[in-house]
Amino acid sequence: MPRPLPTLLACLLLAAGRLPAQPITTPPDPAIAQMVGEVSAQNLEAIVRRLSAFETRHSLSTTKGDKKGIGAARNWVEGEFKKYAAASGGRLTVTQDAYVLEPDGKRINRRVEMKNVMATLKGTDPADDRVLVVSGHLDSRNTDIMDSTGKAPGANDDASGVAIVMEMARIMAKREFPGTVIFVAVQGEEQGLLGARHLAQRAKTEGWNLVAMATNDIVGNSFSNETNLHDNTTVRVFSEGVPAAETPEMATTRRGLSSENDGGARQLARYYKEVGERYVDQLTVQLVYRPDRFLRGGDHTPFSQAGFAAVRVTETNENFTQQHQNVRLENGIQYGDLPEFVDYEYLRKNAALNLAAFANLALAPAAPAKVGVLTGELTNRTALQWEAPAKGKKPAGYYVLMRETTSPVWTKRVFVTETKATLPYSKDNYLFGVQSVDAAGHESLAVIPVPVK
Repeated sequence: MPRPLPTLLACLLLAAGRLPAQPITTPPDPAIAQMVGEVSAQNLEAIVRRLSAFETRHSLSTTKGDKKGIGAARNWVEGEFKKYAAASGGRLTVTQDAYVLEPDGKRINRRVEMKNVMATLKGTDPADDRVLVVSGHLDSRNTDIMDSTGKAPGANDDASGVAIVMEMARIMAKREFPGTVIFVAVQGEEQGLLGARHLAQRAKTEGWNLVAMATNDIVGNSFSNETNLHDNTTVRVFSEGVPAAETPEMATTRRGLSSENDGGARQLARYYKEVGERYVDQLTVQLVYRPDRFLRGGDHTPFSQAGFAAVRVTETNENFTQQHQNVRLENGIQYGDLPEFVDYEYLRKNAALNLAAFANLALAPAAPAKVGVLTGELTNRTALQWEAPAKGKKPAGYYVLMRETTSPVWTKRVFVTETKATLPYSKDNYLFGVQSVDAAGHESLAVIPVPVK
């Protein structure tokens, strides 16, 4: 891929404050395109069908034997991760991260040990401490949330998400990335986001530099009951606006800048859209400005509450005859979350979306630091300044991003090699952000400037 450096004329124009921002166009990186091309609908289907064959993966189901229950499912996922690790040169390590829960009078009726199955692909740059987490939840359920013995195949909810995580691990384990990527099948989502809460707390306690978290939950169905919509060309990415962990100081800044659409989660969601649509044909990312579906939640929620940038990836059209339903034939309608109702080509696209976003971000430099907009004088220009990232590889340059205040996505950008830029666009009318970028065009997440006098 050509090095995205500006021409001498562009540098001179920028120095004079006359360089117009250009529409965002980034050619695909052949290495990422190759990874995307390796995503296999057949592999994803095989994973979904295998997980469904455990009959139930309820968090309170049996942990004995290898045929049925959550214990057998955990061990099988661990075994598959270890197969992928063999191709990683020792960089992919696999564990079952155990945690014990006491009865809570709600959805845990006895003392139980749960385990998240984790595969950690260690970054190759010792100076780069960034961590990226992608998850799906391993447990399944019936209509009765406490039914731990009945058949609950959980094909789409959420073997589909676990399949995406596993397929990403299979492909990415063979490559090297400066940043660390953790692939995790969490337990306890249906009982109250328990596995995600455990992992988010661990990340907080251990001080992980967790720059992005995405959960894939219910990502393989393309047909909507009731409305009869059938569409495998769109997928939703949910992101919070006002951060759940916002401090009073952050709130003051947000109100002053009207930056309620520019928190970490929104930047990650925009990143999914821009990078994902760059690599995946016939798939449009629908940005939904809500933390999750209406009055519902997912495994990204505990990460958001802990202050991390976290989003949820979910199919556009849900089928509620298959979701949280006992398997049965009733009035000519087949109920239950069965593998035959998953659209595996659609699941392939959604896996490719996740892989493209995570690979691009893991390859990119860390985001710039102390990004500010100068406010010492009234002017129709916008002057920005920032610092290079303190850790990891040095950026080849930076993208200064622009969008109108009503636009959901960045629409224009300018490439610069210095840690400052003055643009002939008024901060009254536009929102700005800054990304680090390497010589191959891999971008960090965008950082919003704060006022600096």
